[in-house]
Amino acid sequence: MNGDELYGIGELARLTGLSVRTIRFYSDSGLLPPTERTHAGYRMYDIHALTRLKFVRTLRELGVDLPTVNRVLSREVSIPELAAEHAEALDVQIRTLRLRRSVLRAVAKRGSSPRELEMVHELARMTEEERQAILDDFWREVDEGLPATENAAWMRRVRAELPDDPTPAQVEAWIEFVELVRDPGFRAKIRTMAVENARMVADGTANPLSDAYHVAMEQALTKVTEAMAAGFTPDSDTGRRIVLEMNASVAAALGRPADPDFDAWLVRLNDTFGDDRAERYWNLLGTINGWAEYPSPKPARDWLTEATRAAR
Repeated sequence: MNGDELYGIGELARLTGLSVRTIRFYSDSGLLPPTERTHAGYRMYDIHALTRLKFVRTLRELGVDLPTVNRVLSREVSIPELAAEHAEALDVQIRTLRLRRSVLRAVAKRGSSPRELEMVHELARMTEEERQAILDDFWREVDEGLPATENAAWMRRVRAELPDDPTPAQVEAWIEFVELVRDPGFRAKIRTMAVENARMVADGTANPLSDAYHVAMEQALTKVTEAMAAGFTPDSDTGRRIVLEMNASVAAALGRPADPDFDAWLVRLNDTFGDDRAERYWNLLGTINGWAEYPSPKPARDWLTEATRAAR
């Protein structure tokens, strides 16, 4: 090749891998004006036109539309500006594709019907404000008519922050989470917890969300975990000792005697607040928000409940 050599469209096609039809279209569109024409009217192109054509090919392979290609060639927009603009557009497309992939995988796993497919897609596409509105509606029903408390306010402030490009697990967790907070039975159970908590705070019985209660329960559950690992059953002497120590610790924190009535009260308290779905609520929220996983306290809590009943 030399600077004086001219090429026909067929030769340009061979050198660039583009079809003759595509090159002719670029030429007709003004993207590749011919260097000159033969007496017979055939278009001929020089080395600069070949370079220009390869540049157009590169831009098109990167997904740049023809109007934008023309703006670049006419120097209306610089290559760095184009790159930044196009990269941002691709980011949006990538997030959209990832979301679609996550939705499809969630649907495939759930064996969804056409109606549920539409529901899953709509839930996954919700804005942050729309997602929060679902939570706000849930807590509004749970808290209706009850006095606000600091701990309750903290729970209500925790948001469901689904990322722009969620994993299939996060989409699945979000769908299950919405189903959970919209379930009338779950709403009724959490409402029962909220009412009971408000009653105990009001009459000074206890606050199951208080630091003193949590410290005593954490200490007891730690001992339970160790006892379970050692093979002790809830009705063993070890189980009875753990229950007595926990009851004494909780009773002392609440200023109450550790008597049989107090033991019965603790069992009723666990029956009220120890709901598996409430724990599932926080597990799902953790998956949605990308929190680090933590071991479930449910096995230890169930063991402790059985030990408490056996010790009565």
